[in-house]
Amino acid sequence: MFRKKKDKTKDIYEVLSRVTEPSSGKDIVSQNMVSSVQMDKSGHAVVVVTVDAAQGAALEPLRQEAEKAVNSLSDVKKATVILTAESQGKAAPQPMPKAPDPHGMNKNPPLDIPARHIIAVASGKGGVGKSTVTANLAAYIANKTGKDYSVGLLDADIYGPSQPVMMGEADFKPELDESKKIQPPKRHNIKMMSIGYMTDPDKALIWRGPMAQSAFYQMLRDVAWADSVDDQEKPLDFLFIDLPPGTGDIQLTLAQKVKLTGAVIVSTPQDIALIDARRAAAMFEKTNVPILGIIENMSTHICSNCGHEEHIFGHGGAESEAKKLGVPYLGGIALSKSIRLNADEGTPVVLSDTESSEAKSFAEVAEGIINTLPVIA
Repeated sequence: MFRKKKDKTKDIYEVLSRVTEPSSGKDIVSQNMVSSVQMDKSGHAVVVVTVDAAQGAALEPLRQEAEKAVNSLSDVKKATVILTAESQGKAAPQPMPKAPDPHGMNKNPPLDIPARHIIAVASGKGGVGKSTVTANLAAYIANKTGKDYSVGLLDADIYGPSQPVMMGEADFKPELDESKKIQPPKRHNIKMMSIGYMTDPDKALIWRGPMAQSAFYQMLRDVAWADSVDDQEKPLDFLFIDLPPGTGDIQLTLAQKVKLTGAVIVSTPQDIALIDARRAAAMFEKTNVPILGIIENMSTHICSNCGHEEHIFGHGGAESEAKKLGVPYLGGIALSKSIRLNADEGTPVVLSDTESSEAKSFAEVAEGIINTLPVIA
């Protein structure tokens, strides 16, 4: 006879039933505030608690209490509790706000991220290689010869995080420091954070927009991005944010809550990708975020056997679009098997094969970005 597998989440719900929501005096389980409980094989538990948007940051003590309760279980090696905000019930009629706020994110204050330059890497559509480009740009700048730039990389694709694999840290599970900040792993001289470190990679995140926004906001706010030097915080020189495709909730949250240095848009040369890239550019323009330039990925393909060059997705479309928009064209990256293989193996091609044509293309693009920015002392 087989022994029935123990349901560890049952114990988590039990301890959470002792956590009381202050305004009602009732526990968070009976009020259906616990919207998701997941626990992976390593003992890392992730709990999502839905709260009233009107209460906002006032419920941070509740989050800490819930996290402490889950951590008290012997089967739990680490607990992460995430608050996500949704409006509860019907509010009294109010004048129409200047900026609609259906998800309650206006209750969260703007963030002061310890980074001198925060650069969003965006695309209008998926499949253009934006995450691969982001990883290589961050890796090049973090390891630039003759410089000592401190670099961070935030994977903001909540539903499809890929940076843990691309950077070779897929199994990492972050811990909290004494100040309750998440300690990010450091790989290839880059501080990294991704929702992929906190969730089971084999399970889909079936979250509505407000939950994704809240998780993204917490990764920005609660990660120890700065280094501690002589008891003082030293900010990053660069923080790259690998955005999900499109112009949705995550992009809007970032533009509203963080003072961005600018955005880089990645596109392939084909018309359908350029149309979506144009939409991404328009979104940043409306939110007053400068566009640092456009990158044409998969610009050309060179046969590894005969050297024949072929423009599979067209050629020059991104450069032409940059001229139309009046923004810099940062360069083109070839469609290359080497780039893909190195991404799968967790080491960007700019580090694994520094003299290759692919690495030199990324270096040219990265230098173009650096040259658009004020000199870092």
